[in-house]
Amino acid sequence: MPDSESPPRGTVLAFDFGEKRIGVAVGETALGQAHPLTTLRNQVQGGPFAAVAALIREWKPVALVVGRPVSLDGAPHAMTARCVRFAADLRRRFALPVDFAEERLSSVEAEERLRAGGHSAKSAKEHVDALAAQVILEYYFESRAALCAPEPEYAH
Repeated sequence: MPDSESPPRGTVLAFDFGEKRIGVAVGETALGQAHPLTTLRNQVQGGPFAAVAALIREWKPVALVVGRPVSLDGAPHAMTARCVRFAADLRRRFALPVDFAEERLSSVEAEERLRAGGHSAKSAKEHVDALAAQVILEYYFESRAALCAPEPEYAH
C-alpha cells in the first residue's frame, strides 16, 4: 500500500519481525488504537505463516503492517532486507495490502512500558515482542492521522 493512501477502514494486524520471534498487534483504523496480541515463533518448520494464516482467519484484517527497521540515522541494514522479504511474503500469500511503519526504538519503548507496568526482566521478555508490535502500529496510525489532517487555517 503506498504511503499516500489511507488504509481501508477496519482491523489491521501489525508485525514486529525478528529472526527468532515475531510480535503481533491488532488495531482498528477508525479508533487509531492498537493492542498487543501474541508472539509467534519464527524458527518453526515452514516459518510463521501457518500461525499468521490462523490470525488472519480470526481477525479478518483489511491490511497488514510490518515494522521496517533502519539504523538511527535512517540507513537500511541486513534486518531491513529480511523485513521487506517478510512483507512481500505476506502480500503474496494472503493477498492483503501490506505497508511499512517506523520501527526505530519500538522495542526500547516496549521494554520501558513493561518496566513501568511492574514487570520483571524475565516476565517482560515474553511480552516485549507483542508490545513492540503495538508500538509499531501506534506509530503507523499516528503517521496516517498526520497525513490526513486538514491544513491549519491562518487568520490574516
